[in-house]
Amino acid sequence: MLEPFDDSYFMKKALQEAELAFAKDEIPVGAVIVVNDRIIARAHNLTELLNDVTAHAEMQAITAASNFLGGKYLNECTLYVTLEPCPMCAGALYWSQIKRVVYGAKDEKRGYNAMGTKLHPKTGVTGGVLQEECSRLLQHFFIQKRNLN
Repeated sequence: MLEPFDDSYFMKKALQEAELAFAKDEIPVGAVIVVNDRIIARAHNLTELLNDVTAHAEMQAITAASNFLGGKYLNECTLYVTLEPCPMCAGALYWSQIKRVVYGAKDEKRGYNAMGTKLHPKTGVTGGVLQEECSRLLQHFFIQKRNLN
């Protein structure tokens, strides 16, 4: 029996991207962008590798999806990301007019909600999908970092 294409299915794909980031010693955040149950972009944090503070998973995914679609608007797409977007990423998502954002772990300090940033009024949001798995990977990363210092 095939696994249904639901929020958990696509969040697991985003988690796979986060694990790639972890392996590169990047903060383990992963993202996929989906349209019509098809993944059109996969990305993970690359801020250390690219020496670029804007190289968040969401930013990489937005660029890849826009290139795939041949346009800047993602108004038929859903972003699945393992951590609640920051204000910078929320701003880019606003301008992309993305249809929906689904995130795993909430970012109580630096997430777009905590910082008072808004998404596009037509953007739907679902939080907490596979929250434990997403949070566990981030916690493991930061515990490992603290123990190395």
